[in-house]
Amino acid sequence: MDAIAIGPVLVSLPRLYALAITLLLLAASAFLLGLPRRRHGRWFNGLMLAWLLGARLGHVVMHWEAYRDDWLDIVSLWLPGYSAVWGLAAAALWTLWALRDRMAALLGAQGLTLLATLGWLALVSWAPLSASPAPQQVPELTLEDVDGAPIALRTLTGDADGKPMIINLWATWCPPCRREMPLLAEIDQRDDVTVIMANQGEPLLQVTRYLDQADLDFRYALLDPRQQLLAASQSPGLPTTLLFSADGKLLERHVGELTLPLLDDWLNR
Repeated sequence: MDAIAIGPVLVSLPRLYALAITLLLLAASAFLLGLPRRRHGRWFNGLMLAWLLGARLGHVVMHWEAYRDDWLDIVSLWLPGYSAVWGLAAAALWTLWALRDRMAALLGAQGLTLLATLGWLALVSWAPLSASPAPQQVPELTLEDVDGAPIALRTLTGDADGKPMIINLWATWCPPCRREMPLLAEIDQRDDVTVIMANQGEPLLQVTRYLDQADLDFRYALLDPRQQLLAASQSPGLPTTLLFSADGKLLERHVGELTLPLLDDWLNR
């Protein structure tokens, strides 16, 4: 998921695209379907609710192993995790019921909903407002860990085991950073991935105090006092997570809070 910064707020680009498509669908359906205003409003409001619930529940079903032990993540609707196919199916069923007595409007509504969903997927894939994620390779940077040892990032890739690398940019003042850190600590225990936690711009004492208080232990807890990784990734804010292949090539950049299903998709690709 990518994002843009509007003042101090990070806005998810997929959700911004969804808002634009929703407004277009509202205008087009009001003009083309010929429904009375109240009837149109009831159908449209139900359509949005059906799409969102269907898309969320479908994603949960497809990633049940990741969600079954943490029910709170299911209802945390601000987190990533929606299936366009399931959302479209739920919206189609709602339209069949809501417009069952108006065949022409029903067919038109189904077509517009399909076009809107395809348009949203196209925008997410094209990402016209997104800056090109960088760097395309693991940066040639050497950072110190919390014990003062220098760590060259490039030396942690290209190993014989073929491990991918996750670099997470975080700070103690960032609430979503703090929420996702226990999840990253669990991933750090796996043998098939290297996790690097690079604190951005904070002093050693503040970082170590937070890690101790939160009872978090990472193999590579690094300090990036000049925020070189944040600049190199061209990220609009924190948290930002970068996924690199075993040979150091950038595979994914995610701005915002992570979820276990997202990380599972990354590591099982």
